[in-house]
Amino acid sequence: MSSKTIRVASLGLGWWSDVLADGILKASGIEIATCYTRSLEKRQVFADKYNCSFAESYEDILNDGDIDAIINTTPNNIHLETTRQAAEAGKHIFLDKPIANSVGEGMEIAKICRKANVKLSIGFQRRRENHFRWVHEEIKSGRFGKIVQAEANISRDRLGQFEGNHWRYTAEGMPGGVMLQIGPHYVDVMEMLMGPIMEVSGMLSQLVLPGDNPDVAGLVMKHENGAISILNAGYASAGENYVMNIYGKEASALYSLHTGMFHVRRGEKTPIKKEFQPNDTITEQMQEFGDCIRSGDEPEVGGEWASRSLAVIRAGVKSARERRYVSIQEIMDSGE
Repeated sequence: MSSKTIRVASLGLGWWSDVLADGILKASGIEIATCYTRSLEKRQVFADKYNCSFAESYEDILNDGDIDAIINTTPNNIHLETTRQAAEAGKHIFLDKPIANSVGEGMEIAKICRKANVKLSIGFQRRRENHFRWVHEEIKSGRFGKIVQAEANISRDRLGQFEGNHWRYTAEGMPGGVMLQIGPHYVDVMEMLMGPIMEVSGMLSQLVLPGDNPDVAGLVMKHENGAISILNAGYASAGENYVMNIYGKEASALYSLHTGMFHVRRGEKTPIKKEFQPNDTITEQMQEFGDCIRSGDEPEVGGEWASRSLAVIRAGVKSARERRYVSIQEIMDSGE
């Protein structure tokens, strides 16, 4: 593997760009060289915070031969165009999830990057958490037996967190609302642990937040092996919580953000708590991104996987709207 330090430009400069930049600071072989967003003030603040330069335009970054990659945290509806420009300029791309607002755009992003021979990494950091890695290995080893069902919840309080006209509050900027914004994290984990989802039934509500978007959502999903999973997502709860319970014929794993991971085997009456050292999943992502650029290896989550994960969300939104089960294949075929 080359020892070259990968120089990246941060594009977008919302709050999440800082989270990713903090991860880059702790990773090796990758550094923040410059940044761009339309607001001069935001550029200056970011550049001062991360000791980098700022560009006067996105075109300046694309034309800079010293920039290897783009960390793209722009709104979903411009992912395709900003990624196309980066790929055509030979820049590798780290793209925050969801990959796009439609599956067709997601697959086009994946195609563009492969044709340009640039690496595309999608920001699904939840799958990297040590407790989920452990469950994954236990399932692969066969110690969970046949996986039969799961339930998950990913909830946050977003009231007052964004200005009223923010793109996350609008159906145009975030079609599907909360389920499209944070639901993909646990769809990704469920498919990693349980296998592909084949069909979805969804329900959506708007209860607390402004705008025209659902802030509470639920999906019931059938996996390829027949297992049933349930995912709830909310932006309207009093606080933050994550739940992921995976049930197998021989063993189950019960996880909550506030209590940790518990494990129970068939025949045991009391689950046993499993202790895991917290890991910095954001830094791991940034490290992997730089390593893949140097080595030529593929990132763990690329465009095709991310597009299929998006299809699960889009199927759920369509199901809620049309009040029927929707298959993932239907969404993949239509590109919705």
